[in-house]
Amino acid sequence: MKTEVRTILENVKNGDMSVEDALLKLKTEPFEDLGFAKVDLHRKIRQGVAEVIYGASKTPEQMIGIMDTMIKNGQDRILITRLSPEAAGIIGKVHSIDYRANARLALYGGLPEPTGIGNIVVATGGTSDIPVAEEAAVTAEVYGNKVVRLFDVGVAGLHRLLAHKEEIMEASVIIAIAGMEGALASVIGGLADCPVIAVPTSVGYGASFHGLSALLSMLNSCASGVSVVNIDNGFGAGYLGSMINHMGV
Repeated sequence: MKTEVRTILENVKNGDMSVEDALLKLKTEPFEDLGFAKVDLHRKIRQGVAEVIYGASKTPEQMIGIMDTMIKNGQDRILITRLSPEAAGIIGKVHSIDYRANARLALYGGLPEPTGIGNIVVATGGTSDIPVAEEAAVTAEVYGNKVVRLFDVGVAGLHRLLAHKEEIMEASVIIAIAGMEGALASVIGGLADCPVIAVPTSVGYGASFHGLSALLSMLNSCASGVSVVNIDNGFGAGYLGSMINHMGV
């Protein structure tokens, strides 16, 4: 919130925006009712980040309608998560989007220059966790963060993680993504001096219960400074990591 409002106030101070235009921007209708969706037009002012479109269960036509409204109201960057390739193909015929199939998300408006205070490290236990990791990584990049990816550094081969001690020690935030027993978050939490966001994934055999085992392990981590988001919630981890990495900016 403070970033968006500060930008408006600084533009007025510098003469780049009139007082009337600033008032108009702040007084814009808070949402637009499309019938199937009420598009939140004030979220960027309240929270510093515009509304994100959750693509699962929405039709391409609905998402196009939401995008039309956001673009019409001055939103120059839009993120769509959990987007199928089929829906992305239809949306791409109307709006120019960058679709990341592995992350199952699309970006309208391109990536910004990093503005965070440091690096966000995104680490996975295994290669099978990469789709969730890419969702987290691209989300963090969309919100202005430099991301360092460390894939397949799980505890089954601890030397793989220890080979990246420098990246771990230099990170401002670490997102640890793992399925199976979810031990990666505790190990990283015991090495790092920064906040660690743990993401359990639904990767694993029967007794992993589609990620529940990893979730419970991460919630019971003995390492201080480890917080946990929901199973497969790469977006939530990337968003939270960005908020931490922009504290004081």
